[in-house]
Amino acid sequence: METIQIIDSKKHVGETVKIGAWVANKRSSGKIAFLQLRDGTAYFQGVVVKNEVPEEVFQLAKNLHQETSIILTGEIREDSRSKFGYEIGIKTIEVVSESRDYPITPKEHGTDFLMDHRHLWLRSSKQHAIMQIRNEIIRATYEFFNHHHFVKIDPPILTGSAPEGTTDLFETNYFDQKAYLSQSGQLYMEAAAMAFGKVFSFGPTFRAEKSKTRRHLIEFWMIEPEMAFTHQEESLKVQEQYVAFLVQNVLDHCGYALDVLGRDKEVLKKYTKLPFPRISYDEAIALLKKNGFDDIEWGDDFGSPHETFIANSFEQPVFILNYPKAIKPFYMKPHPTREEVVICADMIAPEGYGEIIGGSERATDYDFLLEQIQNHGLDEKEYSWYLDLRKYGSVPHSGFGLGLERTVTWIAGIDHVREAIPFPRLLNRIYP
Repeated sequence: METIQIIDSKKHVGETVKIGAWVANKRSSGKIAFLQLRDGTAYFQGVVVKNEVPEEVFQLAKNLHQETSIILTGEIREDSRSKFGYEIGIKTIEVVSESRDYPITPKEHGTDFLMDHRHLWLRSSKQHAIMQIRNEIIRATYEFFNHHHFVKIDPPILTGSAPEGTTDLFETNYFDQKAYLSQSGQLYMEAAAMAFGKVFSFGPTFRAEKSKTRRHLIEFWMIEPEMAFTHQEESLKVQEQYVAFLVQNVLDHCGYALDVLGRDKEVLKKYTKLPFPRISYDEAIALLKKNGFDDIEWGDDFGSPHETFIANSFEQPVFILNYPKAIKPFYMKPHPTREEVVICADMIAPEGYGEIIGGSERATDYDFLLEQIQNHGLDEKEYSWYLDLRKYGSVPHSGFGLGLERTVTWIAGIDHVREAIPFPRLLNRIYP
C-alpha cells in the first residue's frame, strides 16, 4: 500500500494507506477511540472502531500517550464535520517511540512556560499554522522578485560599520578589530544594485534594542530590495504590489491555517486592493493633533499608539511619506524643496500591527553624503566603499526593507511577534 502524508488525503479517498504520525490528543468511548493525529503537514482525525479491529489494536489505541509516534494503516474517507475535511478509519497501529508525561497538555499554559518549551510548542496546531503562513510568505517572496527580474544577493552578516550607527548593534571581536552583527544589508544592496540593476536580500538581522514590546525581536529576518534608476513613487508601487501579492498567496494557499487561527479572510482580502493610501508626515501629525494626541509635535517619531491610530483611519496598509531628516538615517535623499525633510516612506499595517516596511530614495550626491556621514559622527574610512558608489556612475536608486516576522504577525492575526519565528530571541530570552 502507498505511504502518504496527511495533507494529501484528498487524493486517496476510499484507499487504504500507510501514514507516519504523532498522537496530538485522544478521546474514547466504550466502542470507539478518536485519535488526533499530526505528521508535520496537517492535522486530522483517526477513528478506531472496536468491532472492526483486533482487540489488541483497540486497547493500544485507547492507551496511546500524547506525542507517541506511530505508523498506522487505514482507509481515507471524507469528514464534513472537520475543518480539514478528511479522516482515516484505522486498521493497524505500530508504535515507533513511546511518549510519556508530555509537558504541554491540552490545558492552558502560561507564556513563559510555553516559551521555555518552544521546541515542543511548535508542534501545536496554532504554532503549526503560523509557521505554514511564514513559509508561504517566504515562498511567495522568491516568486515575486524572481518574476520581476530581481537578483538575490547575500550581504554579509559580520560588518565593520553600521548603516544606522552602532548604538543598537551587537559588537564582537573580529581578530584585531571590532565588528558588528548586521542590522541591515541595505548599503551592500546599494552596491549590488549598481551591478545588477534590481536586487534583493533575505537574511537575518540583529538589533540590540532593549525593548519588550510585542513588535520587537532581537534577531529577525528582513527582505531588502534595492532598485537602480528608481525614484520614490516607482518604489512605492513595487512595495504595495509585493505586500498585496503576499496576502493573496496566503489566502490562496493557507486557507486551512487561517481557519485554525480564526483569521477573517474577508478582512485580508481588503489588503489586496491597490493602490494603498498615502499621507505625508505633515498630514499624519495634523491628523493626530486634531484627534487629541497632544504628546506629538512636528519632528517627533511616531510611537505605537500614533501608528495604530493612523492605520485605523484607513482600511488598508498606509504609506506615511517624507519624514524629518533629523529622525531618519544619513543615507536618505533630501527633499528637493524642503531641506529639513527626506524622501522616504514607512508602510503601516492595519489593525495595530505597526510599521512593516521602511524605505527611501537614496542620496546620490557625493558631497552631501560625505557631510551626512561626518555629521552623524561616523568613520569616513569605514564608508569609503559606500562613497565610491557615488563617484563611479551614480544613478537615482531606491529601496526598502520588510520585516518578515511583523508581516507574519499581521497577516496571521496573532498578538505577539515572538510567535512568528520558530525560536525567538528576546531581551531576556536566548533559550531554547
